[in-house]
Amino acid sequence: MSSADKLVDRTNLAFLLYDWLGIERLTEREVFADHSRESFDQTLELAHDIATQYFAPHNHKADENEPVFENGHVKLIPEVKVALDAYVESGLLSAPHAYDLGGIQLPYVLTMAANGFFSAANVGSQSYFFLTAANANVIAHFGTEDQKQRFLRPLLDGRFFGTMCLSEPQAGSSLGDLTTRAEPVGDGTYRIIGNKMWISAADHDLSENIVHLVLAKIPGGPPGVKGISLFIVPKLLVNDDGSIGAPNDVAVAGVNHKFGYRGTVNCALNFGENGGAIGYLVGEEHKGLAYMFHMMNEARVGVGFGAVMLASTGYLHALQYARDRKQGRLPASRDPLSEPVSIVEHADVRRMLLEQKGIVEGALALCLYAALLVDEKDTHPGDEERRRAALLLDFLTPIVKGWCSQSCVRASDLAIQVYGGYGYSREYPVEQFYRDNRLNPIHEGTDGIQSLDLLARKATMLQGAALKLWQRAIENALAAARAAGSGDLGGLAAGVEAALRECLETTAVLGAAAAAGNAAVAQSNSMAYLEMMGRTTIGWMWLEQAVALAKTGRDDDFARGKRHTARYYVRYELAPVARLGATLRALDDTLVEMQEAWF
Repeated sequence: MSSADKLVDRTNLAFLLYDWLGIERLTEREVFADHSRESFDQTLELAHDIATQYFAPHNHKADENEPVFENGHVKLIPEVKVALDAYVESGLLSAPHAYDLGGIQLPYVLTMAANGFFSAANVGSQSYFFLTAANANVIAHFGTEDQKQRFLRPLLDGRFFGTMCLSEPQAGSSLGDLTTRAEPVGDGTYRIIGNKMWISAADHDLSENIVHLVLAKIPGGPPGVKGISLFIVPKLLVNDDGSIGAPNDVAVAGVNHKFGYRGTVNCALNFGENGGAIGYLVGEEHKGLAYMFHMMNEARVGVGFGAVMLASTGYLHALQYARDRKQGRLPASRDPLSEPVSIVEHADVRRMLLEQKGIVEGALALCLYAALLVDEKDTHPGDEERRRAALLLDFLTPIVKGWCSQSCVRASDLAIQVYGGYGYSREYPVEQFYRDNRLNPIHEGTDGIQSLDLLARKATMLQGAALKLWQRAIENALAAARAAGSGDLGGLAAGVEAALRECLETTAVLGAAAAAGNAAVAQSNSMAYLEMMGRTTIGWMWLEQAVALAKTGRDDDFARGKRHTARYYVRYELAPVARLGATLRALDDTLVEMQEAWF
C-alpha cells in the first residue's frame, strides 16, 4: 500500500455515512434533490483522487521547504499552487453553495467528508482552501450584495483566497483587548490601522488576491468585545468592474516559523503603515465578534476534524508498519532460532493500535455527526428540528474541537511509538503527522478555552436545554442497544450509561457550586470536565456504531474489528470517567489556591 493510499479507511467512511447516519435521506429534501448515493460516491472518489495525486506527493517537501519571505512577498514551492488549482478546478470549493453562486448544493456532511482526504494528505496545503471556504461563508451570510459580488464570487471561483485576522501581538486570545482601529471616512468605508499576529495564509502567490476578514474597533464604541466590528480588507483593492486595483496598505511584517503546518504560511500583518488600509464594514457596527464566530465555530469543527484525519493517516501508517515489521517472539516461544513475528502480534503493540483505532474511528463518527447537524439545522423542514439540531451542535462544538484535537495528538504520538526508533526519524512520515497535529489544540481557541466554554456556558445555557438534548440522544442510543437483544450491546450500554450518570451528576454539582458563588473553584479544572465529557461522548459514538452494525447483520473482519474496538473503548477509555468525576465533585481548590510565587 502506498503512502498516498493510507489516508482514510474508506470502508469505515462508507459505513459511517450510509449504514449509520443514513445520509441518503438528505436527498429527499428539495435543496439536495439532484443528488443521490451515486453522486455522493463520485464526490468522495474525486476528492480521494485529487488528494492522492496532487496533495500527498508534496506533503513532505512542503514541510522541509517552508514558505520564504523575499522582497516583501511570500514564496512557496510550486507544487502547492498546482494542487490548489486542481482542487479549485474540481468544483469542490464551491460545491456546498447554491447553484446561483456556482455550487452544486452538496450537503455539508459530504463536503466535510470529502475534504477529509485533503487534511490527511497534506494539511499544510489544505489550509488555504479551508480558510477561504470559511471566509466565503461569512460574507455569504452577512455581506451586502455589493460585497458578495465583489468578493464572494471570486472566493468561490478560487480567484481570491481568504483569511481570518483576530489575534494581535499583545492580546492573543483576549479579543476584548485588541487595539486595531477602524476610522470611518464618511463614504461608507473605513481606514484600518493596527497589527495582527498568527495569520495563516496571510500572504502568498497562489491567487489573484487575498481577502482578509479583520476584527477592529471603531472609535467611540463600547469597551471590550462589545465594541468589536468586522471588516473586509482585501490585499489588493477591487474595482467596481471586478478588476484588480491598487495595493491596499496591507504589509507583511514577518513570517512565523511553526512546529507543524509548515506548508501553511503564517504571518504578522501590519494594516495602515501608510495612512490606513481600506476596509468594508460587514453587517452592523459592534457586532463583529458574533459574525466572526460564525466562521470560528465552523472552523472549530473543521480543526477537530482535521486532527482526526491526521490521526487517521498516522494510525493507518502505523498499522501497515506493524504488519510488515518483524521483530521479537511471543512469550510462548522459547526458541531463539525461531522466526521473529510481525510486531502486530505483540500485545502492547495491539494496545497502541487499539487505542488509536478507538480514538480515530470514534472521533470521526462524532465529527460526521456534527456535520450532519449542520445540514439538519440549515435544511430540515421542521422548525423545532432545526432548533434542536443547532442547539446540540452548539453544545458539541467544544468537544469536537477540544477533545478531538487533544486526543488525536495522543493517537499521533502512539503512531510514532509503534514505529519504535524509526518513528522519530524524519525519513518516516509519522513524526510530521505528530508535529502537524500538535498545533490543533491551539488552533481556533485553545483547548482550555473550549473546556471553559463547555462547562461555564454550554452545559448551563437555556436552563441546561443543550445538555438535556445530549443526554436524550445518548439515552436513545442506550434504548436502541438494549432493544437489539444482543449481549454484547447490553454490556456496552451499561458502560456508556455509567459514564453518562457520572457526567450528569458532576455537571449538577459544579453548576450548583458556581451558582452559590464558588465559580472559581467549580470551573478551575475545566479540562478534566472536557476530558470526561469527551470520553463519554465518544463512548456514545461507539455504541451507535455497534447498534448500526447489528442492524446490517455483517460478520466480516470489518464488523468484528468494530465490535471489538467498541468493547475496548468502553472497558478501557471510559474507565477514567469515574475518577475524573470524583475529582471534580470534590471541588478541590488546589489549582486556584496555588500562588504565583510558589512556582
